[in-house]
Amino acid sequence: MSDRRRLSPHSVPEEAGPGPEDDGIEEGKRLIRVADDKGLSLAQRIANRFYLLSWKTPIHGRRLKGKYPLKLLAVPDDEIPGSAHAGQAIRAGYFLFRGLKQPVDRLDFDRLELLPAFADYLHGFHWLRDLATVATREQAAPVAEGVMRKWLAAHADTPSEPAWRADNAGWRLLFWSAHAPLILSSSDLVYRSLVLNCIARTARHLDRSADKAHVGLPRLVAWGGIVAASMLLPGGAARKLFGEAGLKRAIDSGLHSDGGVISRSPIEQLEAIMLLTMVSAVYEVRREQLPPFIKDALARAVPALLGLVHGDGGLGNWQGAGAIDPAMIQAVVRASRVRARPLRQANDWGYQRLAAGGTIVQIDAAPPPVAQLADAGCASTGAIEISDGQQRLIVNCGGAALQGAWISRDLAQGLRTTAAHSTLILNDSNSTALLPDGTLGKGVTEVELHRQEQESGSRLDISHDGYVRRTGYVHRRLLLMSGDGREVRGEDMLTPAARRRKPVKLPVQLRFHLAPGVEPTPTADGMGALLRIDTGATWQFRANAGKLAIEESLWTDSEGRPHGTRQLVVASEALPGGSTIGWLFKKVG
Repeated sequence: MSDRRRLSPHSVPEEAGPGPEDDGIEEGKRLIRVADDKGLSLAQRIANRFYLLSWKTPIHGRRLKGKYPLKLLAVPDDEIPGSAHAGQAIRAGYFLFRGLKQPVDRLDFDRLELLPAFADYLHGFHWLRDLATVATREQAAPVAEGVMRKWLAAHADTPSEPAWRADNAGWRLLFWSAHAPLILSSSDLVYRSLVLNCIARTARHLDRSADKAHVGLPRLVAWGGIVAASMLLPGGAARKLFGEAGLKRAIDSGLHSDGGVISRSPIEQLEAIMLLTMVSAVYEVRREQLPPFIKDALARAVPALLGLVHGDGGLGNWQGAGAIDPAMIQAVVRASRVRARPLRQANDWGYQRLAAGGTIVQIDAAPPPVAQLADAGCASTGAIEISDGQQRLIVNCGGAALQGAWISRDLAQGLRTTAAHSTLILNDSNSTALLPDGTLGKGVTEVELHRQEQESGSRLDISHDGYVRRTGYVHRRLLLMSGDGREVRGEDMLTPAARRRKPVKLPVQLRFHLAPGVEPTPTADGMGALLRIDTGATWQFRANAGKLAIEESLWTDSEGRPHGTRQLVVASEALPGGSTIGWLFKKVG
């Protein structure tokens, strides 16, 4: 990747394979840098605009013409279950997406005035999986065919965005083929021919547009669609070679060497594994050997995903994600055919995992993703989450990428802030700026990381420069977890940066958002609290500086639904000579 690189100030190898003693942990210092993020240039935006306009020209239309396929050569299995709730809603007559509803009988693909993510759910035909989860072929086919006819009437002839955007087109090919019985069961030969021709036209469209998709998951999906079409449509030998080469390039540019997706989004990590799994199913149904580069990508991506799994089996709330459902995680991992331990150290992807005695600590140890790679990137560098067995203790609010009925655009922006994460906030500002247009601005560009593992426990020392330009302070967070997992200690330090403006006294808040079901009781001295977990243990929190207050907070589940909860807020001051707040979470019962 050109926009992020890892440097090693000490003579520690860049990559170390997992060993029986250290589980792949690379001890020593790391410096993680992100290049200046200026978004798309004016020239790039103009070029993209002209490219989209070219879709409406006769030249592009001629490029989509070709032989009409008479049938699909096979129907791959889709082993990943959909949402039963969403599927039942479709059978009841409406699409359901993050609490938003769209009646099927009033669906107009010419004027689809829906949240962009909801529109993508429809254009990508993800809903076919949801419908197939709760209905037989006889029950689902009439509904699927009715929606399919509406989509074809609006979009089959002339490509346009977002319907024919490369990632939507790629997902559509995969879901159309995996659930072909639902859309190709009709005895209407004209309709069947139109569907098959549109599949072929979509593949030709992707042949020319896949590399213009955004790097990361969108490009992976586009090339995955090409590879699937090459094996499911007649005469695809040449396309298969072309598609596999493109998919390999998309993987090389879209996944870090440790398997994490470059957007740093757990949602996109899950979808990348899902995408590669669906492509693998095409090879399986055609009885062809899966290319080694796809096997390798899955073997790297699954442990990276599992590195963000808590004791309850669900994902942490990172980079806009909600706490993705454990059943979905299990289903996707099972379908991938990869059996692996959670990755404890992902320097490139940017997450660290400490685990002992049933306690898990997750840490964001990298700069935020650059604006071109993530629509809901968060200013969360240095934040932590903690779980104790099946119970979560400390969380981040999450949900910035899950706009819908419960999360408005304004709330989503608020959930991206540093204050929505369990870390230190200086002068009531974000460690990386959030700009009015929704992109991330200046802030964290360097993160220095030092990790050590011993029998007595784990030690992680992380610092970032997010506040240096504006205030002259470096934020350093030291974390220590005991070997039995019963103590998690921390120190948050603010120190003057060399060769920068002289720091002044500024307010500091140290925030720890509590998971739902955690009830805090403050101590009389205002320096600590007892944290009682429903049906779980009791933990004690103590701070050695500042004053503790308990405030309202929220936590977002996998459906994008916020739940009211509480947060511990330690108020203190940053001093020009440097200042430190020490704190402790200790399991006491």
